[in-house]
Amino acid sequence: MTSTPNMEPETLTMVLDTISKLEKDWLSLDKKLEMDHSGEFPMDLIRFMLGPDIALHLIFIPEEYGGLGAGATEIAVVSEKMAKMDLAVATSFLAICLGMDPIRVGATPEQKEKWISKIAEEGLIVAYGVTEPEAGSNVQALKTRAERVLDDGGNIKGYLINGQKQFITNGGVADLYTILADTPEGPSFFIVERGAKGLIPGKHEDKHGIRASDTCPLTLEDLFVPAENLVGLKEGQGLRQANQVFGYTRLMVATFGLGGGVSSLEKAIEYSKQRVQFGTTLSQKQGYTHKLLVPHAVQLEAARAFIEKTARRLDTGEEDLQVEGSIAKYFATEAGDSMANDGIQAFGGYGYMREFEVEKIKRDVKILPLYEGTSEIQQNIISVFRVRETVRSKGAFYRQMADRVAELPDDCGAGMLSRAIRVMNDLILDARSAKLTKSQYAMFLMADMITWCEIGEALCEKAAHYAGRERTPEFMRAAARLFSREVVEKVFINGTRIGYGTGKVLQAAAEKLNSLRLESAMEAELEDRNRVASELVKD
Repeated sequence: MTSTPNMEPETLTMVLDTISKLEKDWLSLDKKLEMDHSGEFPMDLIRFMLGPDIALHLIFIPEEYGGLGAGATEIAVVSEKMAKMDLAVATSFLAICLGMDPIRVGATPEQKEKWISKIAEEGLIVAYGVTEPEAGSNVQALKTRAERVLDDGGNIKGYLINGQKQFITNGGVADLYTILADTPEGPSFFIVERGAKGLIPGKHEDKHGIRASDTCPLTLEDLFVPAENLVGLKEGQGLRQANQVFGYTRLMVATFGLGGGVSSLEKAIEYSKQRVQFGTTLSQKQGYTHKLLVPHAVQLEAARAFIEKTARRLDTGEEDLQVEGSIAKYFATEAGDSMANDGIQAFGGYGYMREFEVEKIKRDVKILPLYEGTSEIQQNIISVFRVRETVRSKGAFYRQMADRVAELPDDCGAGMLSRAIRVMNDLILDARSAKLTKSQYAMFLMADMITWCEIGEALCEKAAHYAGRERTPEFMRAAARLFSREVVEKVFINGTRIGYGTGKVLQAAAEKLNSLRLESAMEAELEDRNRVASELVKD
């Protein structure tokens, strides 16, 4: 997915201010709790967001089609803010971008002019119809079929589509759908308008969280789609288009994990300053700050650093960043879910009550490690492709990363992080030689090491050059050191499990793991936790 940042900073500020005003005017806590309780799609709100007064959907749309032309960097910032506002609304809104993306990446110029301009001008709600009841996130297991319909001259005039789609966001309320179906030449996307005969939305799902978003199955029964609505006018391009979309949209889902986690964190911080226990506020107790706040704040800061780095790469025209999208989604959504869980713990019994919102955030955030590919799907993608790249490059891929990190200042954890990346690299190569890559258990352990190392590099780089905006440079460097220690621990434990726990002892594992110097890596850890905690809870 190629994206170019065209939005001026003043325009981005205006968009963020608009979202703040939208939340104030439309989404009070009482309103959000009411929407959550009823589980009804807020059509008036979404239509207002798409309407001429604010037209927020224009951020997703290139300038040549009447949009604001935001790049991945700006959309990530907007997505995080929307997720902090309300994750159900954010999900409904991002689904418009997701549904439009097959057109944006695969359509002909004429199709783009027609459909993207129409979405921009009319504020259409769009749905992305890929997931199926039995295939889940595996788009290669597609069962929906598109049979050619020929005219009297033997030319293709259209397609008859039959099949089932499941868990389709905006499925019951969309004006436009992009549907993936298998043609004689392979999977292909089709553009379908609301009300088309044979397009049958099912019952709105009664969900655990993001209850105000619309989710429903779609039944496709002899749905006729004219040939000109085949995206790209060429069969068999659907998987390539879906993969291009995933590299981008999974990064956006990562921002949802970040936004949901930060929302819970901020509420826990505010509560800690007010709640007095045994003579002092919770903000003064290490059992609260160092357990329930600091570890999550560090992980969320690490997630943000990786999201920012990947978005910049997208904005400079880099392609084939699907693995980076998977790493971002896997780490950030799990980090957000973990913070949301401890957000309830931070409030004690009050956290279990609906009126304090943190339990709603937890229910909402729980979808993020599930949709757009489960965490386990992401682990599979990360391990398969990164192990393949490591072997192909004979270890150069991660050696070069370790060299880059080693050149950064040591006060952001560069030394220990660089050692961890080198040890991980050797372990991957040793595991491959021992044929441990046949074990999914071992591959998932490697996926976690890979994820933490690559996230760590992004945070270390950010801390090394951070000049101070939302946080101080001292906070960022302390967070980077804490996360680097986490990386060392992850590589040590997972490496030990791979080297000794898989039934094939890797003889060199002990020496390599000992080179991590785990005990020295933990020096001054409490000092760094104190530093991060003090800035989190300061008035």
